[in-house]
Amino acid sequence: MSTEKVVLGVLVGAAAGALLGVLFAPAKGTVTRRSIVRTGERQVDELKDKFNEFIDSITDKFDQVKEEVVDFAEEAMNKSEEVEKEVKASKIK
Repeated sequence: MSTEKVVLGVLVGAAAGALLGVLFAPAKGTVTRRSIVRTGERQVDELKDKFNEFIDSITDKFDQVKEEVVDFAEEAMNKSEEVEKEVKASKIK
C-alpha cells in the first residue's frame, strides 16, 4: 500500500474520530460547532500540505525522467552519427 494512501486513511480516520468525539461530548451547541469548524480547518490544512508534497514529489520524478530521456536521446543521436560516419567511410574505401 502506498504511503499516500496510508496517510490519507489516517487523516480521514482522525477526522472522523474527532468529529464523533465532539458530537457526543457534553458541551453547548455553539462550542461544539466551533470545535467542529476548527477541526475541519486543521484537517483541510493538513490535506493541502500533503497534496502539495505529493505534487512536489511527482514534479521531481517527472523532471528526473525528462532528464533521463533527454540524455538517452542525445546518446542515441551521437551513436547514429557515428554509425553514419562509419557507413560513409566504408563506402569510400
